[in-house]
Amino acid sequence: MLKKALFGAVALLSLVTHVHAEDLKDFRVGIIGGENEADRLRNYQCIVDKLPSVLGVEKVSLFPAADYDGVIQGLLGGTLDYAELGASGFAKIYLADPQSVEPILTTVQTDGAMGYYSIMVARKDSGMTKVEDIKGKKLGFADPDSTSGYLIPTVTLPEALGGVPVKEYVAETGFGGGHENLVLEVLKGTFDAGTTFGSGVGEFKDGYTSGNLRKMVDKGVLDMNDLVELWRSPLIPNGPIVVRASMDNDLKAKFKQFMLDLPKTDAACFSAIMGGDFSGFTEVNTEFYKPIIDARKATIGG
Repeated sequence: MLKKALFGAVALLSLVTHVHAEDLKDFRVGIIGGENEADRLRNYQCIVDKLPSVLGVEKVSLFPAADYDGVIQGLLGGTLDYAELGASGFAKIYLADPQSVEPILTTVQTDGAMGYYSIMVARKDSGMTKVEDIKGKKLGFADPDSTSGYLIPTVTLPEALGGVPVKEYVAETGFGGGHENLVLEVLKGTFDAGTTFGSGVGEFKDGYTSGNLRKMVDKGVLDMNDLVELWRSPLIPNGPIVVRASMDNDLKAKFKQFMLDLPKTDAACFSAIMGGDFSGFTEVNTEFYKPIIDARKATIGG
């Protein structure tokens, strides 16, 4: 009797697994906020066109969130299958539910580095030339769940400010609603300075080789001659490509291979979705992000 029950349970599990694999008709992609929605949708259109035949799904749907947390909650709730996150966003998910997503890949910079930088900028005509000049000024952060736009500056800026916590050094802080909006608010004068991100590789005048500044330059919405760099953080681990952990393993493998091949099969698509010039992807796991998970837990708490 026990043997029969056990066989039945195994058969049911096999059926459930098979149905789950067959049931995914719509591959759902989360896109973090902070950039013009039309631009985000256009950048990801190549994924919409290519992935259905690769994965054997009927369609790929894009879900551009208003902010970082929209995608984070979608991943935690299992309503998204794939997203590109910053390291701090992944840390928030991991601290809430370590079984919800798997980090599988990250980008490699053109110089071989697996990291990027938080970069503080101000208007060139502001008269500010160094990070100490933000004393008594209004400092803008990109998003509370941004690694480069909030977590890392909060943790590492005090060392550059003589050990003084950021919020005690400046007159006021605020959030710009994502990286692109933050830089636009700095240009408008809403903030005296703000933190965004870039590869730190290449020329400042180009917005570096990748990152928010480069994307804005490429779109024609930013002239780097209008900005000055006040501060650069230590190297930050490049954010992960994550997939829903409960996804069928065969589907995960197909998606991962598609992404690994993308820099060679369609360099323009790769550049569009990742935002600039990279040499390619490399495999990562949770251990790669442990320093950021620990920093987020100590600083923000979750």
